[in-house]
Amino acid sequence: MMKNKIIEQIEKRTKKGNIDNISRTESYANFYERHKEIKWAFLASMVSRNAGWCMTDLAGPWYQKAISAEMRQWLFLTYEKANWLIFSDAYPQLLMYEYSKKYNQSFFPLLHYFNVSSFMIQEWERYLAEKNDDRLLCALIINEQHIIQKPVIEQKDFVKNVFHSFLYMFQDFFHFSTVIFPTLDGKLYGCSIYHFRNVTKRIHFGRCLAALLFHPLYYEKFRLFSTFVPHTGSRFDYEKFLHTCLERETPFLRSTYPIVTHDMDDPKVEWFHGQPLKKFFRSFQIPKKIEVTEWYLKKQKQLRLWCMLQEYLKQ
Repeated sequence: MMKNKIIEQIEKRTKKGNIDNISRTESYANFYERHKEIKWAFLASMVSRNAGWCMTDLAGPWYQKAISAEMRQWLFLTYEKANWLIFSDAYPQLLMYEYSKKYNQSFFPLLHYFNVSSFMIQEWERYLAEKNDDRLLCALIINEQHIIQKPVIEQKDFVKNVFHSFLYMFQDFFHFSTVIFPTLDGKLYGCSIYHFRNVTKRIHFGRCLAALLFHPLYYEKFRLFSTFVPHTGSRFDYEKFLHTCLERETPFLRSTYPIVTHDMDDPKVEWFHGQPLKKFFRSFQIPKKIEVTEWYLKKQKQLRLWCMLQEYLKQ
């Protein structure tokens, strides 16, 4: 009886949290505040903030000058579908941990009901036994990137309309390949990825972001930003702290996009088939260049000039 009630409650709480980018970000952050040993939740909340900022960039004045409405919609759907999929898989895992912790027993076999990978069920059981926070963090990164590989990265419509597009070829220019962690003192830190379609590259990217986010010199700065700055989806969430005092140029996410109703095109299938994953658990160091404030400001200027040029060429 208790098991059925737990499944029902997790379904309800996951559906409520998976409404949009704002609800996902808040759900991850709130879970982390309750269970700080589950580091992935904080990483997920900060990466989700970045997804929201990229979404509203597409509705801002600069991208509208240079990118067609159809292309902007495809890019938005790419962010939205990937983040919806990850949440629908990962949040039940987080809640199952919460119930297991509350009742001091493992409910992780129930994750089969949510079609969670056997890899993650094993890793959660291992976590209960070993309490290795960093291994669990790494395992969740491995899992999330495999979750989106077939339904987003390799899905034919996304491949045709996004990943084979001119804009994707120049993704670095548009911030698509960079995740930024802001601070209240006006500094930005971040990492970039190249060859985004490669699952191994994305896993290494996630590990790079995790190493940066929990670095003892910077963690408290990022946590303070997350705690005191509500996520609206607009880059002004952090641009208002920059010493250059940028004006708001991107709208609030919830005033821009409607709620998207998702359908799973194909039933979620098991991605783990016993393949060796040991290489992903090796120790990882953050890159030497992690402070990106000046890079960001320079990139913004380049982007505006490019958008103005595209608008001129259209005319």
